[in-house]
Amino acid sequence: MKTQLKKTVIIFSLLIAIAATGYAQTSEIDEVKKVLNSYKSSIENLSVSGISELFVKNSEIVESGSIEGTIDTYLEHHLGPELKDFKSFKFSDYTVKVDLNANHAFCTEKYIYVITLKDGREIKKRGVATSVLEKTPQGWKIKSTHSSSRNAK
Repeated sequence: MKTQLKKTVIIFSLLIAIAATGYAQTSEIDEVKKVLNSYKSSIENLSVSGISELFVKNSEIVESGSIEGTIDTYLEHHLGPELKDFKSFKFSDYTVKVDLNANHAFCTEKYIYVITLKDGREIKKRGVATSVLEKTPQGWKIKSTHSSSRNAK
C-alpha cells in the first residue's frame, strides 16, 4: 500500500511541475509579445521615444536586404526621419509565433501595414519579420530583427 501511495504522490508532483512549467512558458511568451507589441505601437504612434529600451545595446536591424546597424543607428538614420514624413502608419492582420529556448525567443510576425504620407498617398504592404529576443536582467529585449515586405494585394 505504501508503494502505491508513493507512486501516486510522485505522479501528482510531476503533473504539478508540468503544469507550472506550462504556465511559466505562457507567461514568458506573453512578455515577449508585449515587447514586440510595444515596438509596433511606437511605430503606429509615429514615435521613436522609448524604442531603444526595447533592444539590447548590440542589436542588429536588417530591413529589406539592408543591414541597418544597431537600433540607435536605425532610429537616427532611417526610421526616425521616415516617421516624420508619415501622416499615419497602421498595422492590421497581425499574427506572431513565439518559440522559447532558454534565454532566447525566436519570433515570426506577419502583418499588413498601410502608410499614409503627408501628401495623402498611401503605401500598402504585406510584411514579415523574424526577431530574436534575449532575456536580460531588465526583461526581454530584442537582439535582432529582420523585416521585409512586398506590395499587398
